[in-house]
Amino acid sequence: MRYLYLITIVVFSHVYAFGQGLEAYDLKADNRQEPLAILGNSPKFSWKINSDKRNIKQSNYRILVSEKEADLQLNTGDMWDSKDINSSESIRVDYKGKALTPGKTYYWKVQIKDNYNRESRWSEIAKFGIGLKAADWNGAKWITNAIMPDSLVDVLPKSEKKDTYWGNNQLPIIRKEFKLKSKKIKEAKLFISGLGHFEASLNGEKIGDHFLDAGWAKFDKEALYVTFDLTDKLNNGANALGIMLGNGFYYIPPVKGRFRKQKVAFGYPKMIAKLKVDYTDGSSEIIVTDESWKTANSPITFSSLYGGEDFDANLVQANWNKPGFNDKKWKKALVTTGPELHPQTTEPVKVMDRFSPKSIHQTAAGNWIYDLGQNASGVVEISVKGKKGDTVRVYPGELLAENAVTQKHTGSPYYFQYVLKGDGVETWKPRFTYYGFRYLEVRGAIPQGKENTKSLPVMENIIGLHIRNSAQTVGSFNSSNTVFNQTERLIDWAIRSNSVSVFTDCPHREKLGWLEQTHLMGPSLSYNYDFISLFRRTIQNMMTSQTEDGLIPEIAPEFVEFTWGGDMFRDSPEWGSAGIIVPWYLYKWYGDEETMKDAYPMMKRYVKYLEGKAENHILKQGLGDWFDLGPKRPGVSQLTPMGVTGTAIFYYDLNILKEIATKLGHHDDTRYYRDLADKVKKAFNDSFFNPATKQYATGSQTANAMAIYMNLVDEKDRAAVLENIIKDIRTRNNAHTAGDIGYRYLLRVLEEAGRSDVIFDMNSRSDVPGYGYQIAKGATALTESWEALPNVSNNHFMLGHLMEWFYSGLAGIGQEESSIAFNHVKIAPQIVDDVKFAKGTYQSVYGEIVSDWKIENEKTVLNVQIPANAKATVYLPIKESSTVLESGKALEKGGGVTSWVKKADKMLVEIGSGSYQFTIQ
Repeated sequence: MRYLYLITIVVFSHVYAFGQGLEAYDLKADNRQEPLAILGNSPKFSWKINSDKRNIKQSNYRILVSEKEADLQLNTGDMWDSKDINSSESIRVDYKGKALTPGKTYYWKVQIKDNYNRESRWSEIAKFGIGLKAADWNGAKWITNAIMPDSLVDVLPKSEKKDTYWGNNQLPIIRKEFKLKSKKIKEAKLFISGLGHFEASLNGEKIGDHFLDAGWAKFDKEALYVTFDLTDKLNNGANALGIMLGNGFYYIPPVKGRFRKQKVAFGYPKMIAKLKVDYTDGSSEIIVTDESWKTANSPITFSSLYGGEDFDANLVQANWNKPGFNDKKWKKALVTTGPELHPQTTEPVKVMDRFSPKSIHQTAAGNWIYDLGQNASGVVEISVKGKKGDTVRVYPGELLAENAVTQKHTGSPYYFQYVLKGDGVETWKPRFTYYGFRYLEVRGAIPQGKENTKSLPVMENIIGLHIRNSAQTVGSFNSSNTVFNQTERLIDWAIRSNSVSVFTDCPHREKLGWLEQTHLMGPSLSYNYDFISLFRRTIQNMMTSQTEDGLIPEIAPEFVEFTWGGDMFRDSPEWGSAGIIVPWYLYKWYGDEETMKDAYPMMKRYVKYLEGKAENHILKQGLGDWFDLGPKRPGVSQLTPMGVTGTAIFYYDLNILKEIATKLGHHDDTRYYRDLADKVKKAFNDSFFNPATKQYATGSQTANAMAIYMNLVDEKDRAAVLENIIKDIRTRNNAHTAGDIGYRYLLRVLEEAGRSDVIFDMNSRSDVPGYGYQIAKGATALTESWEALPNVSNNHFMLGHLMEWFYSGLAGIGQEESSIAFNHVKIAPQIVDDVKFAKGTYQSVYGEIVSDWKIENEKTVLNVQIPANAKATVYLPIKESSTVLESGKALEKGGGVTSWVKKADKMLVEIGSGSYQFTIQ
């Protein structure tokens, strides 16, 4: 026993020391934590590395994948044991094991070694599920309670379409009761799609916490299904599934007296589902949708993404979604057809914040206004007490006019309506719609505690529920400048409010996926949220919305064919070019080469389309520098003539496509796009450049900035064109004029030239149209116009380009030109007037990057953190007399610092991973 005891001590001491200071964590399959259903059957694995040392590189990994978690705990990978792989790859590592079965869950873990020959412990166990293909649905059928006549179906209505039909809009509920055997359940998964949306319940309880499942898609081409794990929720014996269906963008119902911006009609709501129950004894049961399911009308008597939602509590059938309910009066579901099914791989939309009223006041008409203090996307939740049949309406809105909520410019009328049952305090929230609002106008009810002479229902509580895509927050920014901190929050709330299952323009009057913001705001979005799956969905929506002749329309999914002003709202190169730029950004930011490869045919077709539309290589169609600051009401470009922005972005597309073609091995394409780019560049300069004045076109900030950023300017003229930009800004009292398209490039050019002082002067003020101006006018989310006009949306993120500068310029977090997925970080803070400190953090696919600087006692202190498996170049601002210390000591090689060199007013220090503190004195 004594010897056994000693052996045990030795063994456990070895395990304790094993891999100390090194671990693999944050395991992901296809860039998601434990996805229940991935697209395809070959996941790509990623992990991050924690280490207590600097300059850490992975030298080796070993992955185990198993059907059973218990086997994995014994270090057995029955599906795949990669063995030791000599590789530094820790992102998007290909699965190379046995064939994986659709619908099943698998478990995996990883062990790594580093460049110090240290071996980590095995990581925590993670899991992933394989999605279903068409053959894997076991005969499940699309079912509905009504089938839309072909005469009413219109999957791409024209924008000027007039309503000729008015119909009933009561939504359906569908149920299925079933019995399971009295066996121990190993795993149970529900695969379900509802068009336009669904809310599922099991035995009377809502399944999951999602909102507006499933996501929007081009529904004549595809539908998305959602996977739920019901392993611990099913009963042995009787169970009941209950499904409520909503319209979403599948059907925008025509009802008089409610707002209806678009008129798409793919059909009436319908659903498809498969429940697979696996028992521990190896047997299984499968329940699928068919004509045996039962359907009836729900208490939702109206629902529209554009008009709101009505609920009549008197129509609730108690326990309809529980076992034992008598559904003999319900009718059998109708079997119908549906589009191809794909797993929903974006993060679900959820309720992410709750806002209680900051103040309440009464209008002249006797209604009540609740101010929630924040403009955001969402719905309300009310708790109200009154008599049976009492009706309460809630009108949400961004702004007040004449002391009442106004929806004049955001879609009117839109409201939530609840008809009381008269049974104590009743709590309700809408299920299949949402709006953008700060204020709530309640009609037909009295706030609790207020005088109630008319015996109206009492509103005991009302809150705003902010809904958005639940992608993880990956960035943070803070500085000593109050205006910049407020601006960051202003932009962030617009991003939050317009990130659902697609990136929308606004959360009220349109809710459409306008594409220019996906690439112009792409870096700003990526610094803040883990939106890789939402960007992928955007690319898929572009692929399914691309026309036969190659056009990528300005919105995707394309739910309406805009014909206003000809094709200007459908065919703008600055919008459609998202089809090329977004896949490239996805590769640069996340290393996602596969999506780029999948989208390559779309890119080629779009460039062919643009080539055919060009007149002598100049593209003049579209909207140009949308919402720039000119003498007229904002809209189509005023200061920059048509042809400048479209042709510049065309040239940018060609250069990106040349790089992509080379990366994918299409060398003939590389030569073709290089030669075409040369022709476009010549045509652009011949058409727009004035060699005498060194100005492009009208000399607008947008024209000159885009010419520089896209490398259309000859090297000998770059400095002069840049100086013209700065001169124009200075002569306007440091005010900018660029709009939706040009402003991002204006900021990029100034930052890359080291002129963040100009950016500071433009944006640290509130007396000219811009961010500070909007804040001064009371905006709590970024507005559609620089002037925060009341007659446009007051919740748009399309102008939020300063967010990128907060991270890449002021905080200084970027990546070197050759870097992929931030494996070579660039830390280059640009310290500007009156800013005493700034800190940015960004959780890259390799781990957290930190740049945190402050000025104190005439010293600049910069704290830097670089994740393992990455390196960095730090650009330290110095003077001739400056002394640079790292962790209080003079710079010396070793300890993570590999080299340094002085270049003009910068010292470039090369470092490996780890935490560093640089002091410049």
